[in-house]
Amino acid sequence: MYELIDAFPKQLEEALAIGRAAKLNAPGGPFTNVVITGLGGSGIGGRIAAQLVAQEATCPIEVYNNYYLPGYVGKGSLVIACSYSGNTEETLAAMHEALGKGARVACITSGGTMLELAREKGLDHIVIPGGNPPRTMLAYSLVQQFFLLKHFGIIAGDFEGPMAKAATMLANDKAAIQQAAKDLTAKLFGKRVIIYSEAATEAVSIRFRQQLNENSKELCWHHVIPEMNHNELVGWAGGAKHLAVVLFRHTSDHERSQVRMEINKEVFARHTEHIHEVWSQGDDAFARQLYLINLGDWVSYYLAEKKGVDPTEIAVINMLKGKLAEVK
Repeated sequence: MYELIDAFPKQLEEALAIGRAAKLNAPGGPFTNVVITGLGGSGIGGRIAAQLVAQEATCPIEVYNNYYLPGYVGKGSLVIACSYSGNTEETLAAMHEALGKGARVACITSGGTMLELAREKGLDHIVIPGGNPPRTMLAYSLVQQFFLLKHFGIIAGDFEGPMAKAATMLANDKAAIQQAAKDLTAKLFGKRVIIYSEAATEAVSIRFRQQLNENSKELCWHHVIPEMNHNELVGWAGGAKHLAVVLFRHTSDHERSQVRMEINKEVFARHTEHIHEVWSQGDDAFARQLYLINLGDWVSYYLAEKKGVDPTEIAVINMLKGKLAEVK
């Protein structure tokens, strides 16, 4: 796991090369909507990409993590199906539904049934390297989302330059990022973690939560500002000393959300002293989001190490898949 997290900047560069070399069909369109379907480590890249391009996209982009798709999906839709193994049953079911509805379907996968189906039906597809836990291959699946969104005319801006620049920043700042992650890990050890961010960074918070779940074997939760100010903030009446808050922050967060965060900290402090702010670094949104992702990945690894658990072990997920396979 250490080597795979350490390789994140290099993976971003390799993913850019894969995307540039991809052979895709004529884009067609225009599209009235985009739905990205995928689960877990395969699906989070779509959620991050959708948030990063939200202000630029020419049509709505929705992320669906289920067996089915929204009712509006049809001939004017673009459906991006992402399954690292190519065998994720929920994503394959959604993919078949998309084809049945006449939607344009594009795939991101390393192989399996999805790749076979894409080749059989002549669907657009980008093949990424296989053989590793899906959550460790985020760089590959994330970058391909941008290539597909640009190919199909959903976005027009340059993402390759900012992505390459961010990869260089992460590589150059590796020691500082690791040290920041170790410092935060020491503060979180033995606590129940709650992750907050502005709504535009929710996908990164979800990624951190998922990494703590899988790598660190930790239960935790996340919420976003301003929405949590209308519900969960009241729940802090039941706060406790064993809770630790991690606030992912950007200097670019909405000015009113910044004010809200400062007031929220006062509420949290009535119940716990463990309030930790993580400020992003980088010159643009790509760099700032990727910085938080990389730092969060390191925290999940160091926390697993501190707890003495194997960050690669997911026996309970494999058990679930095995039992599902018995049900026809």
